[in-house]
Formats: sequence, structure tokens, C-alpha cells
Amino acid sequence: MTTRKFEFWLVQIPGWLLLAYLTYAQAIPAFNYELGVRMGTQESAEQITEVGTAFWYGFAFADLVIYIPLLAAGLIGHWRNRPWTKVALGAALGITLYWPVVVLAAAVDARDASGWAIDEAPFWVVLPIILLWALWCLWKIACSCRTAAKSNPDH
Repeated sequence: MTTRKFEFWLVQIPGWLLLAYLTYAQAIPAFNYELGVRMGTQESAEQITEVGTAFWYGFAFADLVIYIPLLAAGLIGHWRNRPWTKVALGAALGITLYWPVVVLAAAVDARDASGWAIDEAPFWVVLPIILLWALWCLWKIACSCRTAAKSNPDH
């Protein structure tokens, strides 16, 4: 049995926690948005308007069909040290970089919009941490690709 490096666990543990959260907070509301509102994982139309709920639902649906499967495949491949992991996990991490920026930018831009009434403080606590984790993971993947390329100059 091989010993796993600390860096391996810095990808796996937060990754699986994020995947569990996404499954709970996004996959369930993709089937029933109002259930997500009752669960406290989605905002109601009274807080973010009907248009806001349509966009939030769009994110939930895209997470269900694209992001969650990519992240799951990437984490499993990373665990099993499969060569395709860099692509699947890299794609999922790209999404992980993208969506916190979108949510924070929308929250800032909509602060004074009619019908927008959310507490954005929790977003500012959690989303930068997620973004930094994804950035670090992508950097580690890029470094491992560069190391692999140096050890195999024919490719």
C-alpha cells in the first residue's frame, strides 16, 4: 500500500465535502427548487426576484448534469491515480473557480436592486475559501503535468 502525501488529502477531503454539499444544496433543488428554499439552500423569489430564482435554478440544474458528475469523476480518478483525472478534475476545478466569482459579482451588483434582499456576508466568508482551494488544486495539477512532461520528453 502506498503512502499518500498531505497534498493528496488537501484535494480529496475538501473535494468530497464540496461534492456532498453540492449534492445536497444544488442537486435536490434541481428537481424541486421550492424544496431547496425550504431546506435553506436556495433563496426565495421574495429575496432575489423570480428572475433571480430562474438563474439560481439554472445553476442548480447545470451543477446536477455537468459539475457534480465531473467533480465526482475527478475525485475518484484522483483517488485511483488515473491518467484522465487531470482533465476531469481540472474541468471541475475550473467550474469551481468560476461560480464563486459569478455569485459574488452578482451579489455586489444587485445590492441596491429592487426585490434583492439577501445577506451576502456568508458568501464572502465561504466562497473565497472555495475559490482559493480550487486555484491551489489547479496549480498542483499543472505542476504535476509539467513534472510528467519533463520525465517523458517524447510527449
